[in-house]
Amino acid sequence: MNLEIKDISATRKSLIVTLTSAEVEAEHQAVVAEFGRMARLPGFRPGKAPAAIVAKRYAKEIADEFKQKVVAKAYREGSEQAKLDVVQVTDVEEGTVALGAVATITVTVDVRPVFALPDLAGLATEVRPEEPTDAEVDAMIEGLRAERADFQPAARAARKGDYVKLAYEGHVDGKPITEVAPDKQIYGKVPQTWEEIEGANDGVIPGLGKLLGGMAAGDKRDVTVTFPADFAAVPALAGKAATYAVELQEVRERVLPAMDEAFLKTHQADSLDALKANVRNQLKLRLAQENHQAQRNQVVEQLAKRAGEFAVPDSMVEEETQGILRRFIEENMRRGMPAEQFEKDKAQLHAGARQSAIARVKTRFLLGKIAEQEKLTVTQDDLNNFLYREAVMSGQRPEKLAKELTKDRDRVRVAQQSIVFDKALDLLVSKATVTTIAPKPTA
Repeated sequence: MNLEIKDISATRKSLIVTLTSAEVEAEHQAVVAEFGRMARLPGFRPGKAPAAIVAKRYAKEIADEFKQKVVAKAYREGSEQAKLDVVQVTDVEEGTVALGAVATITVTVDVRPVFALPDLAGLATEVRPEEPTDAEVDAMIEGLRAERADFQPAARAARKGDYVKLAYEGHVDGKPITEVAPDKQIYGKVPQTWEEIEGANDGVIPGLGKLLGGMAAGDKRDVTVTFPADFAAVPALAGKAATYAVELQEVRERVLPAMDEAFLKTHQADSLDALKANVRNQLKLRLAQENHQAQRNQVVEQLAKRAGEFAVPDSMVEEETQGILRRFIEENMRRGMPAEQFEKDKAQLHAGARQSAIARVKTRFLLGKIAEQEKLTVTQDDLNNFLYREAVMSGQRPEKLAKELTKDRDRVRVAQQSIVFDKALDLLVSKATVTTIAPKPTA
């Protein structure tokens, strides 16, 4: 065998493997012998048919298997001799594989990048205090009350926090929106709908709820709404100022439940102080989880900066890019973005996804190398805990998920990799410096 290695990039190589005619002949003989052992031909005992008859009877099957065997041998021995850490085969040029001739096979592979790990100690992280303030506790309790609020008719003008029933019809650039966006009637003309007055989140029409304060049932008003420049739900309205003729039909005010025994019992408390203690503990847990995730994000970002630039395999980047794009498209289609918009922004979306993909792939290699350096391993307890978490998220029984996992080696490998990466991240967090910052003031 002769091997030539060509560098295509820092992480992509071509292995040009040439097998001698004798090596090719040996592979053919091995394939014919294998078929001979399995052959069941009339007039011959199983496995005893002459090689020439077997070769003639199974000519096509032998030719296919022979070619695969030669290519596999070329890749196997070529990669072993080259001593490359292959992560993915990206292309195979089989050339001509025939008896009595040399065979030249070109295999293009992506290899693991070569880079040095930076110092892992002292990555700076910031966390917020994990002891909730009284204001945060009170705000969460008010949120619990709001979840059980009742909305009752109010014979007055609408004010912040109320819900109002209304009808509206919109125009943009002098045309009815029902003509501009005929397939999106909800943005053009609606005989009846509800809006929250100055709510934290917009309704269907951005900002409409902030323009209805002071209106009472029976009032009419023209209001102007400017749609965001990136309004994906109806691209024809993006960046446009639309005029809506609004007629208010009803005002309902939010009535919070009393802080009585029934409300406290609903939240497993027998007093207001007990409820506050429960809420405080819940907030502590939530803040601890948020801090831990924030630290993980911060150490990943700083690790990448310390490691500096290094090339990563293009095949992995493209695979990750396609995954990011697929999730982005699925999410935005659920929100109503038309398919034509994706095609229009295709180049920009791909460029953005690719940048994110490069960062993610770099992080994987960094965490993988940390795991190797620190000799991090996956125990059975680690796998059990992983299965339990996945089962909870997917709504499956852990034993059923475990059974499915054992049938799929790729899924097992991905699970093990995920566990090791988590351990590497937790190791970085344990070595990080921690600064506690002042909490943001509550509104």
